[in-house]
Amino acid sequence: MNTSIPFITALAVIFIWDGYFFLNYIIGLFRNYRVREWRPKVSIIIPAYNEGRRVLRAIESALGQNYPDFEVIVVDDGSSDDTFEIVSSVKDPRLRVYRKEHGGKAKALNFGLSKASGEVVVTTDADSYLEPTAVKELVRRLYSDDVLGVGGQVRVLGSSFLEKAQDAEHLRIAMFRRAKELEDLSLAPGPISAFRRDALERIGGFVEDIVEDYATTKAVKRFGRVVYAPHARVWTEMPKSLAVLWRQRKRWFLGDLKNLGGGFTKDWGFLLLGDFIAALDITVPLILLTTSNFALFGLWWVFETITMLVPTLVEGGKLSNALIFPLMVWFWALFYFSLHVYGYVRLLTEKL
Repeated sequence: MNTSIPFITALAVIFIWDGYFFLNYIIGLFRNYRVREWRPKVSIIIPAYNEGRRVLRAIESALGQNYPDFEVIVVDDGSSDDTFEIVSSVKDPRLRVYRKEHGGKAKALNFGLSKASGEVVVTTDADSYLEPTAVKELVRRLYSDDVLGVGGQVRVLGSSFLEKAQDAEHLRIAMFRRAKELEDLSLAPGPISAFRRDALERIGGFVEDIVEDYATTKAVKRFGRVVYAPHARVWTEMPKSLAVLWRQRKRWFLGDLKNLGGGFTKDWGFLLLGDFIAALDITVPLILLTTSNFALFGLWWVFETITMLVPTLVEGGKLSNALIFPLMVWFWALFYFSLHVYGYVRLLTEKL
């Protein structure tokens, strides 16, 4: 029996999985998506907690939007540093600044919502900055009355391997969203999302949850659709150490588990299938290397590089990241497989 057959089979499964999304992404690049040219008033809400060092950049990017009618609302969520004083030093008639007792991000967003006058509410974070056309691109995707929310593309600042890996991760997410979620987005991310104000009011405001963006998206989708805006982009800071990254993603994943339903393409079935592929991504390259099967290992490396090269060039990523993307694939497969096993064990022990 040819000992390479199991490896070829495992590689074929990986290639089919990744190739399916890559092919749909390529098709999506040539597919016109619907937009509407209109200019409702927009309220940009920025919750801030101890963000004195970074909040000015977020405010400047919000005030620098290429959009005719908007206001910026900064909610200082009971910061213990100089966030409120720094924000208050900015003099612009479009900016309003409020301070409240510390209660968490969702409460700060809802406080901002209570002060907002826009027909459309955009959210971003104090450690992020919006590209100048971000708001315009979000609003354009609210093209019909049944589209209640829009999410944009998140990119990651920084030059360390971990930060580059997170940017590559978000490029992969952008690839998936253009391929499969252009008109049915599963998550409008907190750093760049837009909702019709009346839709938020209908669900009682932003959902108070440790993953408020996912929970809010899911609640809004009970009454309409949430779509993806590929050209609405925000740059954000992400964890610079593995320990902080683990804590962040653990919080996200445990929060996501509480909100999962039963649908295959969005929820449990899709999640478990993804974990199976991650297990293959971890083990197959290692086995190929340790058994000196360099031809198949090289095939895996070239395939993963090509599937990342196109979205990197299209979405504005760094070419160097694409060339070492197979290393990032292995890193993320190991990271998320470990995280998900932890989450499943935690979930089961809580139910026992």
